[in-house]
Amino acid sequence: MTGGTAAGGTAAGGPVTGGTAAPGQRPPAAARAAREYALVLGVAAAGALLVLLSARQGWARVVTAAPAPIPGSTVTVSGQAVVPLAGALAVATLAGLAAVIATRGLARRLVGVFLAVSGALTVLLVSARVSSAAVLAAAHGVTVSQAGSATAGGGPAGSSAQPGVFPGGSSPGVSAAAHVMMAGFPWRPLAAVGGLAVLAAGIVVAWRGPRWPAMSSRYSNAGGAERQPVADSASLWESLSRGVDPTDQPGPAGRPLGS
Repeated sequence: MTGGTAAGGTAAGGPVTGGTAAPGQRPPAAARAAREYALVLGVAAAGALLVLLSARQGWARVVTAAPAPIPGSTVTVSGQAVVPLAGALAVATLAGLAAVIATRGLARRLVGVFLAVSGALTVLLVSARVSSAAVLAAAHGVTVSQAGSATAGGGPAGSSAQPGVFPGGSSPGVSAAAHVMMAGFPWRPLAAVGGLAVLAAGIVVAWRGPRWPAMSSRYSNAGGAERQPVADSASLWESLSRGVDPTDQPGPAGRPLGS
């Protein structure tokens, strides 16, 4: 009898070994999953924003010398003009993060695969060699756009960018004899780092994403608790905040309120 009482006391008052958390506390596994979830999304968002920032910076300069009295020109070429797909992939990555939050299970795994592919393509694009011809073509497009804006009256007054000239032509542009100089600050390596961050985050989402909490889980009936009848407007608002449809609740006559 004493042994039974001791065993019962040990079971009732001893430490819990089954991994059940104390009332009012989140389980350690759920807390780790939530932290991992937030960390991965933050890394992916930071990587995509880094790619966007780097793509908007000058990756190269095209210096065109011209005989007097024609002034020379220096045209700054951004990464977006040279590798436009990198910026588009960064925007798609940010949209994919919203999809990670809104999905679960297999759909979330597929979004993770998309993020990984997007990051890998970004790294390949920004790491590939940029030819002088590509920079000259991008600089030509920049000068033509600036000339069109100035002609339409939309160009900024006192702009320091002066277009070069084509030999034998009067249209604005960059001459084939222009000198191409790549930017000294490592914007392209920073864009590659951002792509690697997106790639790593996508792999983790595809691997562990289904274990993370889903946005729609807060609207489910937690713990299978029995729904209470809705009696007044205050209860209606409280039911809506819990994600319970008040029209499905039994009314005073035992029928749903919506009927």
